[in-house]
Amino acid sequence: MEVEYEEDYIKNSRGVQLFSCRWLPLSSPPKALVFLCHGYGMECSGFMRGCGTRLAAAGYAVYGIDYEGHGRSMGARCYINKFDNIVTDCDRFFKSICEREENREKRRFLYGESMGGAVTLLLHRKDPIYWDGAILVAPMCKISEKVKPHPLVVAVLTRMEEIIPKWKVVPTKDIYNNAFKDPIKRQEIRRNKLLYKDKPRLKTALELLRTSIDLEDSLTQVMLPFFVLHGEADTVTDPEVSRALYERASSQDKTMKLYPGMWHGLTSGEPDRNIDAVFADIVAWLDDRTGRRPELRRPPVVKDDGSSGGFQVGSAAEEVAELRSQRRQRRRGRVLCGLTVGPRHHAAILDYIYISLTILKLEL
Repeated sequence: MEVEYEEDYIKNSRGVQLFSCRWLPLSSPPKALVFLCHGYGMECSGFMRGCGTRLAAAGYAVYGIDYEGHGRSMGARCYINKFDNIVTDCDRFFKSICEREENREKRRFLYGESMGGAVTLLLHRKDPIYWDGAILVAPMCKISEKVKPHPLVVAVLTRMEEIIPKWKVVPTKDIYNNAFKDPIKRQEIRRNKLLYKDKPRLKTALELLRTSIDLEDSLTQVMLPFFVLHGEADTVTDPEVSRALYERASSQDKTMKLYPGMWHGLTSGEPDRNIDAVFADIVAWLDDRTGRRPELRRPPVVKDDGSSGGFQVGSAAEEVAELRSQRRQRRRGRVLCGLTVGPRHHAAILDYIYISLTILKLEL
């Protein structure tokens, strides 16, 4: 299927210019909407181009955004002052696409790789009934016990973060050699000048650490349909992180697949036949849920109580159906009134940060 690629720039609520892009199928209306959340140090137009192209060729409208400080967006390179800023920017941009008249009745799926998996889960937390499902490729939602930094190290660095927030943590190893199996693809990724290859910044590392801990503590409150994928031979990110999400999540519709012999870069660094197999699974999962009737099975409703602590879980399953029905009725009402409103994967860098913090423990 022929695919159209377009680019644009938007401004976030802080006045920072952010890059966005989209891949659209040309021969037929999109089956559904898919929103890309990239990993730490990554970007959408180049690194996730293969993902966008493949999903659009399968009939989906795919939208991506480079986070502040990433890729072609403005801001200090890979400096995350507040992780919630990323979530808020994505939430506003993605919903602006969903609320266009032509998109109001289309299904909405999130797609997150590595740190983008954390963004995806936090978008779900922000509005639990808004999204119809998520694809999570080695998501950042738990810290592997193998690389968890000592609390003393975290305490010391936390006291330093407001003094030298942009200080760059010393790297420990070459992530690319361990993440991407295919040597040709590995070199292509290295040549991408939009990727951040410098040392992680102190405040960024701590924001990722805090976000991971927060998500790990609330895995049982994940309720949207999801498909989590992980390479079984991944030596960069422990596959047990994905297994923990699958086992603890309250979702009634959840799928996990571990790929024997595959490395960290499932969607970007494997031989073509392996990448083809991974995307065939992703498209099949999307197709299955895109073709379902609107009344998806849902576990008990989860409400955002407005605090940073997470979810409140309700007990009445019928409330979920009622909220879903109200949401769709509101969409139809707005339509009737005529209103308008890759190389691709990088959980690698997260573990890179955690290992760096662990080594700092020895130096301190």
